[in-house]
Formats: sequence, structure tokens, C-alpha cells
Amino acid sequence: MGELLTLDVAGSEMACYVARPASDPIGGILVCMHGPGVDGFIRDICKRLAAEGYVAIAPNLYHRQGKNPSEPWTKVDDLESIADMRTAVDFLESQQVEPIGAVGFCMGGRLVYLQLAHEPRLRTGVIFHGGNIAVARGDLPSPLDQTDAIRASVLAIFGNDDTNPSPLDRQRIEARLKEHGVAYRLESYDGAGHAFLNFTRPEMYREQQAASAWNLCTSWLSQRMAIGA
Repeated sequence: MGELLTLDVAGSEMACYVARPASDPIGGILVCMHGPGVDGFIRDICKRLAAEGYVAIAPNLYHRQGKNPSEPWTKVDDLESIADMRTAVDFLESQQVEPIGAVGFCMGGRLVYLQLAHEPRLRTGVIFHGGNIAVARGDLPSPLDQTDAIRASVLAIFGNDDTNPSPLDRQRIEARLKEHGVAYRLESYDGAGHAFLNFTRPEMYREQQAASAWNLCTSWLSQRMAIGA
């Protein structure tokens, strides 16, 4: 179901993990990685999306950072990330799969928010505990300050015990989405903190909340990918 491939981004080789459904796809999903990269958790997410009928691609956004960089998530520039994610969406388009959505976790949730403001081909985005959405990385304004450019719908999922994003962060995100007329839903889970879907981190994983959040994600994708924003 899964395979590795390499895409060229302005002369840099970007490794990607791709999972495909067993039958004809119903769409494509850009999967934005979390801080640890395209690891077992992100690959599993791709496989789960493939089981739902989507071609899922998770690009490794650290391809410019060299081998074993220290805290690479702090060195990812937003302009470069936009180019990387656009290249991954180009790949999905080349596979003749549509519509296309995006799903991301932690830093990947932030990147989904960012790309929704820059990529008109994305029909919807699902953001799991997106941290630092109000923080700029490079020369662009923060993703939060680009909310006015979002034309797709947004599902944002949080744990109530999380500190990044904090309850105040969630309020700011909701206020900005509402201000700019973005179709959205925010859902928060009691008894869950950051990365509560990550089964590879037993100290953070919350099985019941994770199952509910994932069902919400797939239901949202099914509905919103079909009807648009």
C-alpha cells in the first residue's frame, strides 16, 4: 500500500511517502508531517487514508536541512514549505486524483493552515493540534495573519490539556476564521493533550479520544471533499 518516491523541488530532492487505495481513488490528501518527520505515525496516517479511498502523500520537509539536524522544525521556512507542499499537490494532480485535501499534525497542522491560504486546489484542511499558527517562520506573516486568503473549509481538532496550542490560541484561531467567513468546525477533547493520536508515544496517546477524532476527520473529509468549501 505504501511506497517511497522522490520529487524535485528547485533542484533539491524531496523524499515522499505515498499510500494508495486498493481500488480507484476517491481523491488525494496532502499529509503534513509533525516534528519527528515522516515517521511510523505519519506513514500509518497515510495508510489509514488510503484505506478510506484516498491517495495520500507525505513529503519530507526537512530535505534542505542536511542529515540529523538539531530541532529541524525550527529551521523550516514558510516560503520553502509552500513550494514543497505545492510540489506534493502537483504530484497528486498528476495522478489524476481529485478533489484534494490536506491533513496535518502539530507543525503539520500549522502548515496545513498556511497552505490553505496559498493553494486553491485544496478543498479542505484538517488540523490536528496545530501549534504556533500565530508564529511567522521566515519572511511571510504568520499563518494566522493570512486567514483572509483561505477559501477552503477547516476542521481544527485539539486536546483540552494541550499548551501549544493553548486554549487562548484556539480562541484566537476561531475568532480569525469567523472574522473572515471561513467555513470551519473546532472540536476539543477532554483528557487529551498534545499529539493524543500518536500511538507511538504511549505517554501522550489517548485511545478513546484518538478514535473519536479520527472518525470525525474521515467524516469531515468525506463530506467536505464532496461538496467543496
